[in-house]
Amino acid sequence: MRFLLDQFMDHLVLERGLSENTRLAYGRDLSEFLAFAARRGRGGIQDVQRRDIVDFLMEGKQKGLATASLARRLVAVKVFFRHLSREGLLAVNVADAMDSPRLWKVLPATLSLEEVDRLLAAPDPSTGKGRRDRAVLETFYATGLRVSELASLTLDALHFDADYIRCVGKGDKERVVPIGRRAQAAVNAWLEDGRPEYARRAAPGERAVFLSRLGRPLSRITVWRHIRAYARRAGIRQSISPHVLRHSFASHLLANGASLRTIQEMLGHADISTTQIYTHVDQGRLQAVHHRYHPRA
Repeated sequence: MRFLLDQFMDHLVLERGLSENTRLAYGRDLSEFLAFAARRGRGGIQDVQRRDIVDFLMEGKQKGLATASLARRLVAVKVFFRHLSREGLLAVNVADAMDSPRLWKVLPATLSLEEVDRLLAAPDPSTGKGRRDRAVLETFYATGLRVSELASLTLDALHFDADYIRCVGKGDKERVVPIGRRAQAAVNAWLEDGRPEYARRAAPGERAVFLSRLGRPLSRITVWRHIRAYARRAGIRQSISPHVLRHSFASHLLANGASLRTIQEMLGHADISTTQIYTHVDQGRLQAVHHRYHPRA
């Protein structure tokens, strides 16, 4: 693999005309990637799998590399593999399907169970705002909804008698999502003792579940700001967004045995390859299981 890298570096100098800084950065990134692949027992470039590339990027993220550095790493690997494929040195280009703009869906940030508990407990349930915000947080974590889906949730979409809600996702596709009893209880507390007061200022016939003090449907920006504030109150250091709760929902389901197909349906992913990102988040659990149960671990 080292010989192939040396050939590629010569190609960058002679044919691509890249700057010296870019060439050196590609060289460092690819040297680290090949060392990573070798540690995994990959004997040659043909043995490298798509998961190796994703896990290499995940390792960089865990080490604190900036988004720009991770993106450059992916570009370096993609250009390297494309070169090998064009030269007939690679039968299958496993990096070809990796879309750079979607990389950050491959590397989702998640919360631990303990952090989720602290976040959900942050709102004050003795106030209308607190009841609403606890219902928002519980619903996010219980369903994995996107922030736009939660903001547009209507009273007609709640089917608590059958333990599910209906939401409209990307492409105006409707899906059914289960919702647990704790989230139902939080939403009902808001609907019974909170929303009626807020609804007095609402437009006639307003059906949004979550309202602002002015009686308007909560905006995505408002939801995002509230979640950030509650995360700080809960002592969570990492940057939090509604999507982090969505990622945590999926990762925790996978960790407790849910199938990827089931998670795909609940998240509303059109392609299961998008859902497969969560298999890379849960490596710690898999390693712990291996160490615990394998006779030669």
